[in-house]
Amino acid sequence: MKALVTGGGGFLGGAIVDRLLARGVAVRSFARGAYPALAAKGVEALRGDLADADAVHGAAAGCDVVFHVAARPGVWGSHDDFHRPNVIGTRNVIDACRRHGIPKLVYTSTPSVVHAGGDLEGVDESVPYPDHFEAHYPATKAEAERAVLAAHGPALATVALRPHLIWGPGDNHLIPRIVARAKAGRLRLVGQPPGPMVDTTYIDDAAEAHLLAFERLGPEAACGGRAYFISQGDPQPVSVVINGILAAHGLPPCERWISAKAAYRVGAVLEAVFGLFRVKAEPPLTRFVAKQLATAHWYDISAARRDLGYAPTATVAERLADLARAVDAG
Repeated sequence: MKALVTGGGGFLGGAIVDRLLARGVAVRSFARGAYPALAAKGVEALRGDLADADAVHGAAAGCDVVFHVAARPGVWGSHDDFHRPNVIGTRNVIDACRRHGIPKLVYTSTPSVVHAGGDLEGVDESVPYPDHFEAHYPATKAEAERAVLAAHGPALATVALRPHLIWGPGDNHLIPRIVARAKAGRLRLVGQPPGPMVDTTYIDDAAEAHLLAFERLGPEAACGGRAYFISQGDPQPVSVVINGILAAHGLPPCERWISAKAAYRVGAVLEAVFGLFRVKAEPPLTRFVAKQLATAHWYDISAARRDLGYAPTATVAERLADLARAVDAG
C-alpha cells in the first residue's frame, strides 16, 4: 500500500503522513517546498507545482490512494493565485487518479465553501453553496470540492472533508498569528462579548477523520461522493478559544473588542489601500475575515459520526490543556 499526500510537509498533511506511517503504509509527499524532516521519516518527498499536470501525474504513479491536502490558503492575492493551485491543481489530481487507476481520493475542503456572510449555526451538509463569495480562497475551494465530488464513480471513489479551524501543537498558521498579534498589542475581538459561537478541530482529530474516510471509502460506500463537516463537536464563544490559546502561551486574555460594522469598514479600507499600492502582503484585516470573525460557525457533525465513524476524542477545554502542556514542554 502506497499513499500520496499532497502538502505532506504542512500541519495537517504532516499529521496524516505520521498516521499512515504508523499503520505501515508507504508514503509519498508532493509539495512546493523542501521538507527534509519527511525524508528522515522514510517518506518519498517530491517537489512540484499542483498546476503542473505532468508533475502531479508523476507523483501519483504507483499509489493506491491520494490524500489531497495541499491548497493555497489565505484571503489576499489575485484570482489566478488561488485558481491555479486550488482548482487546476485539484483537476490535475483527479486526472492523475484516473490515469493511474487509483481507486480512492480523500480531499481536504473547508466549511468556508458554504459561508454566505451570515451565521451558520448547527447546519448540516445540506446547506447550499452561496451565489457569491467575498474572497478567492472559498470560491476556488468550492469549485474544487464540486469537481472532486462529481468525479465519484465505480473507478474512483471520492470524499471531501471540511475541518473547521484546525489547531494544536505544531500549528504554523492560526496559533502563531494569534500569539504574534497579541504580543504586538494588535489583537482585537469582533462583535460583542463573549463573541459568536465557533467550532474548531484539534489536529489529531482532523487527521484521524482523513484516515477514517480512507478506510470507509469505496464506490458503494455511504461517504462516496459526499462532503462532511469535521470539528470537535464542541462549539465555544470565539473569545474562549482565543483566550485559551493565549493562556497556553502564558499571555493575558484579549479584552479589546471592535464592532462588526467597524471591522468590516476597516477591512474595506485596508483592501483598498493595499490594492491601490499593489502591496502583496496580506492586509491585517479584510471584509471576508471581518465577517468570518463576527459570525457564528458551528456545524452538525452527525453525518461524519454515522458514515465515517468519526468521534472527537476530547473537548476544547481538554485540548487547550494539551496545548498548554506542549508549550511548557517546549
